[in-house]
Amino acid sequence: MSGLSDKVKSAVNKIKGETKDQVGNAKNDPHLQAEGKVDKLKGNLQDGISKLKNDR
Repeated sequence: MSGLSDKVKSAVNKIKGETKDQVGNAKNDPHLQAEGKVDKLKGNLQDGISKLKNDR
């Protein structure tokens, strides 16, 4: 069940990050864009960790 939880958290962070990035782009807000990129990176890292856990 932990694998599913990790995947959901990863997807949420990726979506949240993409949304912030796009809104920041539309508003010309580099700070919000940077936050979005950090959230997307966090989601990608969570995804990678989840894959490593599943490969064990």
